[in-house]
Amino acid sequence: MVAKDRSALGGLTRRGALALGAASLLPQAAHAQGGGAVLIMNSGAASLSVIDMATRRETRRIPVLREPHHWALTPDHKELLIGDSSGNELQVLDPKTFAVLRRMPISNPYHLQFSWNGKFLVIAGLARNQIDIYEAGTYRLLKRFPIRSMPSHMDFLPDDSLVFVTLQGTGRVVAIDLRRLEIVWNEECGAAPAGVLVNGARLLVGNMGGDDVAVMDTRTGKLQRRIRTGKGAHTLFWAPDRKTIWVTNRLDQQSVVVLDAGSLEIMRRYRLSGGPDDLEFAPDGKVWFTMRFVHKVAVLDPGSGDFTTIDVGRSPHGIFLNPRAVATS
Repeated sequence: MVAKDRSALGGLTRRGALALGAASLLPQAAHAQGGGAVLIMNSGAASLSVIDMATRRETRRIPVLREPHHWALTPDHKELLIGDSSGNELQVLDPKTFAVLRRMPISNPYHLQFSWNGKFLVIAGLARNQIDIYEAGTYRLLKRFPIRSMPSHMDFLPDDSLVFVTLQGTGRVVAIDLRRLEIVWNEECGAAPAGVLVNGARLLVGNMGGDDVAVMDTRTGKLQRRIRTGKGAHTLFWAPDRKTIWVTNRLDQQSVVVLDAGSLEIMRRYRLSGGPDDLEFAPDGKVWFTMRFVHKVAVLDPGSGDFTTIDVGRSPHGIFLNPRAVATS
């Protein structure tokens, strides 16, 4: 997704600064000075792991009710929202200290993201088959879309006119008009779609059951082509320089594929055993991955392909990296 001139974002992508808060947004000097921390959502352990970026060791764990998966940073950068999906609440943290500020009851917050203009918080309720549109700041529910089945991941057009949500249970993608709060199209994309990414006029969707990335028209939802990336094609992420798109394939010998952002041709493939899922790009050039099946985090050197791992909780999923965060309690 291409950001407009949004001050703090500059020209970075949403995943490069997802919900206005990832590592590439912040000064590289912070890492050189040894600061920084990474927060991991352990979906199978009802906890959040805090990792010191300098020592690459887990320093503490923060308990949640049941099942944390994804996060969103508020538009003012002051609060980090962690979605506890089966716990039906948002845990609100300080993004620099990871201190718990408060908890808010929210129905099934599996995947969550703020619109670029900061007006809306959209939540995909995978277990309850609902997509909820909230007013940012007040968290007042504006509209609920009951929908089949298993709404999973989302992305927005740069002008915030549409939000696209994958429907994992029915192999479709739905486009919702945020101005009128209406569904404008609902189209097939492939088996068990998960990650979704806007790339100009193209919508890219990772199909876990189809082992490919579907390329769709953002206006109509019509399928244009498929790119076979590997078994269990899952999520997609912009690199900080916006020249490449990274795709995690959780089941294809647990691989990560790098696509050219223009041609969508495969440029490189990395092997990371353990089920790579979400990722973050660190200021030092390393790429951090949650490894869903082995309860670890991997830190990859893209140049050499070598990686090291760090033990965390069961089934790590979401990952938030902040070079200004404090790792210790």
